[in-house]
Amino acid sequence: MLKKTSDLFAGLKWTMVSGIFLALSLILLLTGTELAFDPAWVTVVLSGYPLLYLAITRLIYKKWISSALLISIAMVASIAIGEFFAAGEVAFIMAIGAILEDKTVERAKKGLKKLISLTPVQARRILSDTHGSREEMVPAGQIQEGEIIRVLPGEAIPVDGQITAGNTSVDQSIMTGESLPVDKGAGDGVYCGTINRFGAIDIVATKVGKDSSLQRLIRLVQDAENKKAPMQRIADRWATWLVPMALAIAIITFFATKDIVRAVTILVVFCPCALALATPTSIMAAIGQAAKHGVIIKSGEALENMGKVDCIAFDKTGTLTKGNLVAADICPLAEGISKELLLGLAASAESYSEHPLAKAIVAYAKEQQITMQDVSDFQMFPGKGVTATINSETLLCGTLSFLKEKNIHTDEMVVITLDRFRAEGKAIILVALEETVIGAITLSDTLRDTAGDMVRELQNMNTQVVLLTGDHMHTAKYFAQKVGIQTIKAQLLPEDKVTSIEELANQGRRVCMIGDGVNDAPALKIAHVGVAMGGMGSDIAVEAADIALIGDDIGKIPYLKKLSIATLSTIKFNIALSMAINFIAIILSVTAVLNPITGALVHNAGSVLVVLNAALLYDRKFS
Repeated sequence: MLKKTSDLFAGLKWTMVSGIFLALSLILLLTGTELAFDPAWVTVVLSGYPLLYLAITRLIYKKWISSALLISIAMVASIAIGEFFAAGEVAFIMAIGAILEDKTVERAKKGLKKLISLTPVQARRILSDTHGSREEMVPAGQIQEGEIIRVLPGEAIPVDGQITAGNTSVDQSIMTGESLPVDKGAGDGVYCGTINRFGAIDIVATKVGKDSSLQRLIRLVQDAENKKAPMQRIADRWATWLVPMALAIAIITFFATKDIVRAVTILVVFCPCALALATPTSIMAAIGQAAKHGVIIKSGEALENMGKVDCIAFDKTGTLTKGNLVAADICPLAEGISKELLLGLAASAESYSEHPLAKAIVAYAKEQQITMQDVSDFQMFPGKGVTATINSETLLCGTLSFLKEKNIHTDEMVVITLDRFRAEGKAIILVALEETVIGAITLSDTLRDTAGDMVRELQNMNTQVVLLTGDHMHTAKYFAQKVGIQTIKAQLLPEDKVTSIEELANQGRRVCMIGDGVNDAPALKIAHVGVAMGGMGSDIAVEAADIALIGDDIGKIPYLKKLSIATLSTIKFNIALSMAINFIAIILSVTAVLNPITGALVHNAGSVLVVLNAALLYDRKFS
């Protein structure tokens, strides 16, 4: 009951009501009007009760001397000598500070639930007996190691396993962040939670239940969340010496002057209200400015930490790159074959396929206004390629191994071309007409326009830039070289990204992780600051991150760092200002220049100055 009442009064609604009554008390005070009932009593009850409850519970149960204790003492002392406005003023200012700070540290908790929702709930188990084999649908949690599972196109893979039969392409972006589905065949491993895009496959379960990759990913996010310590109010961090000092000065003054009013005035002006407002008001102003620029900052802690970051780790796909496959090269490899003819033949055959590479080729052909040809006898070989008949000739589009399987010869020029494109991190579709390779079409992710300038600006700010990606090393190197990143770690699973972040932190680095996928969520959580691509990034990544870029503009990262540094500077200045005002007010209180009422007004003026200075952050310009 006591706690419920405290929580109710500490809310914004009742705090505003207490502020109205405090304003009425001030008007009466300034006009010299006296009433039988001072409106400040309402402020004392509404804003003072939560402070008193907090001070007592912390002192009794946690043995914690907090700033709430000093304010409660000042409030009670002011009431004891009849200075109700002074009592209400210190309680109200602290209540406002608490609300502002709470607003800056609210964190969404939906991300973990969404991650858990990705866990497949059913599996198609294959049972063999004397009558042959049969399928049965069972809860995924019942699957045991060594059992055979069948996964149809479009289904999520329910356990970690190894393919025993079938060929397919698997979308494993949830685990590795790779932009392209990965071709899989017998003997290849697959991860729980990844999506089988094409052919039906049979897999033998190797890791099930809590040992599966997806469950490990969930645990990584949970563990990282638990490692996030809540930001402690700066006034409370200083309260362990602030409270004894205030009491000592007030007691010494009382015994030296025999004046209880001076002692109470000291307690009133000593209250760290401006100090309590120094951090949250600066952070609120900075968060407001960031929002205007399409950057959503979820907590004050994240903003403070971003100003201290000296190492920024980027995911590749969807972060440094746009995450959209586009045709990069149309490369004829036979005489008489033009780029237009090669693209037209390939797009005509691939128009019947649902593979992402096929869709990208068809989209590019339509963009180039290439005329499609009639196709017959279309066949798709999951994880390999397609065949079709065009103008009575057989056309094949697919991988090098697919063409070799069809006994199509590849000469040295084809091999050299393939090596060059692979070094650039591109996906390659070979096109053969009858028994001759006539060309190659490559597809690639594309760098964001601002990526190169952004990396250079960060490096000029003495910030180390690192690339952490699930893609192959040659792909990672190609994109890293284009933007000027020297430190590269590739072929990383989610736990590997977490390990990399921890290694950087152990080297004394303050690390910011920037990513967009589900697989980035644990790294976003474990980093000192996590930044997610809010536009195209997964909901789970956005929820796991401390900061979201709404327009996916990574060019805003240098701006974000500058804003954070400026916020830290403003906070430090506000703390120094509030301490200076308190110091002067204490001297004036000891010498009886101030009384509880004028002391409360001076004290209030200090709080206003801190708020006004913090507000300047909202419109500050950053180059």
